[in-house]
Amino acid sequence: MVDKRGTTSATRWRLSLVTGVLTMLVVSLGLTFAASAHAAAGCRVAYSANQWPGGFTANVAVTNLGDPIDGWRLTWTFPAGQQVTSAWNATVSAVGADVTAVNLGYNAAVGTNATVSFGFNGTWSGANTAPTTFALNGVTCTGGVGPTTTPPTTAPPTTAPPTTPPPTTPPPTGDPLAYVAAMQPGWNLGNTFDAVGSDETAWGNPRVTQAQLDAVRAQGFNSIRIPVTWSNHHGPAPAYTIDAAWLNRIKEVVGWALDDGFYVMINIHHDSWQWINAMPTDRITVLNRYNALWTQLAAAFRDASPKLHFESVNEPQFANSSGDAQNAQLLHELNASFHRIVRASGGNNATRMLVLPTLHTSADQARIDELTSTFTQLGDRNLIATVHFYGYWPFSVNVAGGTRFDATAQKDLTDAFDRVHDAFVARGIPVVIGEYGLLGFDRHTGTIQQGEKLKFFEFLGWYARTKKITTQLWDNGQHFDRTALRWKDPELFAQIRSSWTTRSGTASSDQVYVPRTGSAAARSLTLNPNGTTFQGLYQGGTALVRGSDYTVSGNQLTLTASALTRLVGNRAYGVNATLQARFSAGVPWRIDVVTYDPPALSNATGNTTSFAVPTQFRGDQLATMEARYADGRNAGPHDWTPFKEFDVAFAPDYPGNRITLTEAFFAAVDDGARVTLTFHFWSGATVTYHVTRSGGSVTGVTAAAVRAG
Repeated sequence: MVDKRGTTSATRWRLSLVTGVLTMLVVSLGLTFAASAHAAAGCRVAYSANQWPGGFTANVAVTNLGDPIDGWRLTWTFPAGQQVTSAWNATVSAVGADVTAVNLGYNAAVGTNATVSFGFNGTWSGANTAPTTFALNGVTCTGGVGPTTTPPTTAPPTTAPPTTPPPTTPPPTGDPLAYVAAMQPGWNLGNTFDAVGSDETAWGNPRVTQAQLDAVRAQGFNSIRIPVTWSNHHGPAPAYTIDAAWLNRIKEVVGWALDDGFYVMINIHHDSWQWINAMPTDRITVLNRYNALWTQLAAAFRDASPKLHFESVNEPQFANSSGDAQNAQLLHELNASFHRIVRASGGNNATRMLVLPTLHTSADQARIDELTSTFTQLGDRNLIATVHFYGYWPFSVNVAGGTRFDATAQKDLTDAFDRVHDAFVARGIPVVIGEYGLLGFDRHTGTIQQGEKLKFFEFLGWYARTKKITTQLWDNGQHFDRTALRWKDPELFAQIRSSWTTRSGTASSDQVYVPRTGSAAARSLTLNPNGTTFQGLYQGGTALVRGSDYTVSGNQLTLTASALTRLVGNRAYGVNATLQARFSAGVPWRIDVVTYDPPALSNATGNTTSFAVPTQFRGDQLATMEARYADGRNAGPHDWTPFKEFDVAFAPDYPGNRITLTEAFFAAVDDGARVTLTFHFWSGATVTYHVTRSGGSVTGVTAAAVRAG
């Protein structure tokens, strides 16, 4: 996916989608560690939690203020009966409200002023009050650094204490498939050094710090892709000398990442569409510039750890070429030149893993075949193939009615992964999906409905594992908050993290809609166990009663009328209760019980640059919009489909009680023609509305509303 402003692909903007409430508690801890003569003891703990109805994710950071320790055990008591459901970077167990977290092998050692972090998911009911008292290695936290301990009266043993194993193992030797398997899972430091501008903050992200990388590593990521755009950071021909300050900054961040134990990928990134794409008409200039950059980069990183690997170019593309054959020849020339330069530079580069992309990093069969030919010609075992995956396009951007992660969207994913597996992995060539996500995230992460989004990431993580493909999440700042060092959507990340190791059960929807008036009727969802076993339905920590509150027939889960009547309470619009369908593995599936009435629209006037439909959403949420002329033709952009693109042609504004129609929508509407809009809501309700454009003016009038059956 090309990442830029004012070009053919949407820019990856940062947008916060925080579903919970942040609770930060910093406690100074005083403690004593055993078997350490003259050991000064002390530490502090930062406990933060992001919550949503019935669930939360927490991060616990312990900073050792005293002498180094080897092995830790943190205990606390939940004041409101919260329960831990899963954890990472520690083994967490509980007896009632008493919780114990114990180090793993790679994070047992904590030096002076060093911090170790772990996290967990949990459930809550009634309140999610943060714990206030911790104990480390059996000593209650009292604050400050304690006094040194008295040295023992007996002589210390003459044998050296056992050494702490390194946090990560060296990269596997001579086995490229094992090397890439060890990179799973991976994360992208997006919209940073790849930003087209003066420095790494040009696209809105903060300056990279070692603490940021530490925090990302603590989330369980084993590899990091650091995209770098060099266009504005080197001199003129013929030397194209890279700015020393820029190169040193890249080396600094790469060094931090390697010190953290990451496998690290660097590349030539947006140069692909800034100047490399001119290769069909200016081949020699482009090739000289490209070769000069890789010659300098190969020299700069010649002796770096084998955990560093190079990617020849991001999303290669060519303008004004004669077609596929020329595109394939030019990309082969770039990849082969990159390979020759790096290998000839010696040092660790003689065997360093090198990453080669398909044209556009596409997983189409023709593009895969072209790259397969390059691999055959180069005859080098230490090569990695890469493609990108952003999902079935109608679903990925929410256009053409692609509101759900349905069988068509699933098949698009399985077909793509099958193709790269069969062409590469099955032949011993490892594959990295260097970027994955959803294209609608370029605008904001709410373009795709939450439950459908969760199903996409759950399925992707599982299927990639079955095909032995390593994945690297694209994050331009939209997912991991690089200032607060927490996930903006913890529910989404919990699903992503779970998919690395197991499957999670889902359902046909994460919403059950109940009309505000009249008697509540039973409502059903289809469970998707995904190889797990359904274990029960819960509200917070309370189990609903099978038989009276819900029934299960096959994979059909039905909430009874009496249970829904109780759950909706006074029937205020919106979410009145949140349930969890729990399965034998993975994360629980959240189900919101929502009270609604069909949305009510009002007449309006405006202009093509600023028009909005006044809307009382009344508890409902907008899924998509159709636009048609009176003669049945499709109206607006993408006139091959009546269903317009979410956030491009239209967008709901829930706080503002309106639905905006964009200038881009009206630019593709016939002057003087009435357009019938059909708004589809997630309850199943549809509401029609008419708009007429007259020059720069727009008039909107109401039509009928239909409640779902």
